[in-house]
Amino acid sequence: EYYRIINEEIKKKLGGLHSAKCLLYSVDFKEIEHYQSIGAWDKAGEALGQVARSLEKAGADFIVICTNTMHKVLGYIQEMITIPILHIADATAEQIIRQDIRSVGLLGTKYTMEQDFYKSRIASHDINVIVPDDDERELINNIIYQELCLGEIKQSSKNIYKKIINNLVDRGAEGIILGCTEIGL
Repeated sequence: EYYRIINEEIKKKLGGLHSAKCLLYSVDFKEIEHYQSIGAWDKAGEALGQVARSLEKAGADFIVICTNTMHKVLGYIQEMITIPILHIADATAEQIIRQDIRSVGLLGTKYTMEQDFYKSRIASHDINVIVPDDDERELINNIIYQELCLGEIKQSSKNIYKKIINNLVDRGAEGIILGCTEIGL
């Protein structure tokens, strides 16, 4: 999805047959998920930092981390490279502001919903961030890792997400951040 959007935007700006010059490095998610589950964020950061270093050496001008949760280790990655990393929460906040929204619900992995690395970045743009309650966060996280990451799309899970979204709206959310790539499935 990212790749498609990037190329569409380049074509809009430059016209004709133009497309983006980009380098793509796909990591083995099992390795990253293992580091997440045992709380070894430094190891995850080092692994992604090595990837970023490879991309920089290959000629990249900047890095985009195509996952919300792994922005938790942005500092580790940035220490290993000299080129900038574009922060996903800043881009998200820009879109929220463009739509004149000031209060959003946040869905994502438990790490993204519970820890401050993402929420505080959104909040720094004067946007109120509302997260689901404990039980709802657990449901969301389980659906992400036990279904969506495995390519399983269930109507029952979609209904759970919709109920949680409605609860966030009832609590004042004017918009919802789908803060995990798989949620869009």
